[in-house]
Amino acid sequence: MSVTETARQERVIELRLGPVAHGGHVVARHEGRVVFVRHGIPSELARVALTDADEGAKFWRGDVVEVLEASPHRREHVWDLADSLRAHSEGRLPVGGAEFGHIALDEQRRLKAAVIREQLERLAHLERDIVVEPVPLRPGAADDGGGLAWRTRCSFAVTPEGRLAMHAHRSEELIPITGMPLATDEIDALHLWELDLRGVERVEVAAPASGSAPLVVFTLADGVAPARLTEILDGLDPAVSASAVGSAALGPGAARSPLTVRGRGSVTEHVLGHHYTVTGEGFWQIHRRAPETLVTAVLDALGGVLAAGAQVADLYAGAGLFTAPLAAAVGPGGYVLSVEGSPGTSRDARRTFKRQPEVAVVQGRVERVLRTQGGPGAFDAVVLDPPRAGAGREAVRQLVAAEPKAIAYVACDPASFARDLGWFRDAGWTLGSLRAFDLYPMTHHVESVALLLPPAHAN
Repeated sequence: MSVTETARQERVIELRLGPVAHGGHVVARHEGRVVFVRHGIPSELARVALTDADEGAKFWRGDVVEVLEASPHRREHVWDLADSLRAHSEGRLPVGGAEFGHIALDEQRRLKAAVIREQLERLAHLERDIVVEPVPLRPGAADDGGGLAWRTRCSFAVTPEGRLAMHAHRSEELIPITGMPLATDEIDALHLWELDLRGVERVEVAAPASGSAPLVVFTLADGVAPARLTEILDGLDPAVSASAVGSAALGPGAARSPLTVRGRGSVTEHVLGHHYTVTGEGFWQIHRRAPETLVTAVLDALGGVLAAGAQVADLYAGAGLFTAPLAAAVGPGGYVLSVEGSPGTSRDARRTFKRQPEVAVVQGRVERVLRTQGGPGAFDAVVLDPPRAGAGREAVRQLVAAEPKAIAYVACDPASFARDLGWFRDAGWTLGSLRAFDLYPMTHHVESVALLLPPAHAN
């Protein structure tokens, strides 16, 4: 194995790349040490620039900078700035967020399925065939857009010179951008990279799939004069709603908090006949078809458990994506407990459901709420949609004790899902259906919907 250096003075080694691993890497070995490699494909022979290679570390990390023997699934990267080969040849790191953009879409999905399968086997001791389903960009169509133009929400950094930028993976390095191929056309059309953003720390953009006006949220640096915000807004399309976060927008001595400076400080989302209000800082699924896809999968999984009058819990509920269809399923005689930890997102849910007495929106930690409202028989069904860290042992323990007839687990991380599933299985629960959806094309992320059944209801 040869060892050289790149223009960035990085150590470069030649590696034969092994299987895909969770987190967007493939696994290789160098003199007995594991190396987690990004921007490669299993079986390739490549030169890898080591980005994290402390001699005392158990494993190293690296980026592919040259392919010596290419996989048949390799293609030209969909985004020049995220292309590791181009980036390192130019003496910079690749932009994060499109680490699978060099892989054919069908192979991306096969690799994601392999990761889910491996995590289930290793952490839940369960063998299951997995197929990652493509998701069309629009209802009634088969076109997935080639894995592009699906993001309805984006978060950007800003360089000291005021240019829109994104971070490199696991790095503080900022790379100025002039486009984002994964973003919807509505976001791309804003041309935010043309603005002088000096005085802004971050930019959040939300462009609802419903077609309503996009919302742009600026996080201002401390000490920025209000006049600077006015200058920035002058460069923004007048039809776009805008908010600011920062004391400068509110006056001297004010706390950092959101302030709508043009239009509305929220967007309206529509999913299968239900309407939601989501503020700029509120959580919402980012793929334009994700809400509809996940709601349909959850309702299909729970099936007849969601009868009229049923008692249901929507845990880690966000703005209430699942709460609304659950309330419609159980009807006025039923009850839906909607629990969300984030104060801002919980406020969004309260606005959405304030006229629905069958829905109780509670802001707080799931474990704490279950402690007081989740005793045996409290729920007929539960929707569990935790963050990437998963539900955790205590939440699983409390859900097992609550004895619902079924749990629909919506998982955005295969490892934490498999770990939680292992704890459910230890308590006698079984995995019913499991579907996986490619809601994050060009990235390693994948979303799953699983039906979990207690011992008394296992098939």
